[in-house]
Amino acid sequence: MSGLLAGRVALVTGAVRGIGLAAARSMAAKGAKVWIADLKPEGDTAVSQALESVPGGAYLSLDVADEGQWQAAIARIEREDGRLDILVNNAGIDGTGRVQDMTLELWRKVMSVNSDGAFLGTKHAYALLERSGKDRKGGSTIVNVSSVMGFVAFPESSAYCASKGAIRQFSKACAVEFATYGAPIRVNSVHPGFVQTPLLDEGFDRMVSRGVAEKADDLKKQVSESTPVGRLGTMQEIGDAIAFLASEEASYMTGSEMVVDGGYIAR
Repeated sequence: MSGLLAGRVALVTGAVRGIGLAAARSMAAKGAKVWIADLKPEGDTAVSQALESVPGGAYLSLDVADEGQWQAAIARIEREDGRLDILVNNAGIDGTGRVQDMTLELWRKVMSVNSDGAFLGTKHAYALLERSGKDRKGGSTIVNVSSVMGFVAFPESSAYCASKGAIRQFSKACAVEFATYGAPIRVNSVHPGFVQTPLLDEGFDRMVSRGVAEKADDLKKQVSESTPVGRLGTMQEIGDAIAFLASEEASYMTGSEMVVDGGYIAR
């Protein structure tokens, strides 16, 4: 298969829907074999539907906060494909609420998925990524999906902001560490702005239920008007940015922060 990612093997977490699925589609269209990973069991209808839009794709049931499941997932990819060129740590959840009302349980849940998941993926994929990157221009690559909330804040989003800020710095630290020790693995972060995703809808619905706004459309209107381009982003716009970072076209990029936010944080 021809394309910018021909012959590459990629793993995308949180990929049954949203930005993860968009990234998987974009990389598959560029020639990669893509493993999509999510919490749902194999054979679930949502998994089947996702795979229909990812030609040549495969599925892994994976809880990114579970170290044992990461070990099993990487072992399966190594057994079946013998290599891993691209890791996209995309799986994430939000956890809205005022600091004084938030439970420690919710705080830790957000951190375990958003931050621990990226750490565990990087840790356990490292050896296979390193080996696979030796024969590629620009090596292997890790793309960690952060957020503009790793730079700026939004009310009642302290846990989410903290977790995404952690991803931003974790990416930089890994990029410098790997380059320093000669590992052929690039690490970059992507920072979406407000994007029309199921996660955004769910978060806004919870804020409405707490009386922050009368309806979710009011919140969408608010953030759209706060964005210089005047609209929400699309999932595919972020997916395409991730696919670019995974390609040799980005071979001189590591430790970079790709902000895809319609100008939101430029103000």
